[in-house]
Amino acid sequence: MDILIWLVVGGIIGWIASIIMRTNAQQGIFLNIIVGIVGAFLGGWLGGMLGYGSSINSGDFSLAGLLTSLVGAIVLLAIVNLFRRGKPR
Repeated sequence: MDILIWLVVGGIIGWIASIIMRTNAQQGIFLNIIVGIVGAFLGGWLGGMLGYGSSINSGDFSLAGLLTSLVGAIVLLAIVNLFRRGKPR
């Protein structure tokens, strides 16, 4: 059951990040899930380096954990856009 919740929340976070970064038309639900999950790992890693290490992957479904995961997904999309287009949108 945890994996299902993880996929749904990761998909929602990836979808919101793709709307913020204006890449929503380029990716489908599968890529939104991947961006959300990988972005949550990235956000948790960056947060851990800054002394704040909660994300949805660590089982923290609080607002702070969701925002950390969203920031990680946005950073991930910015990095992908940088390599894809040469500039982050």
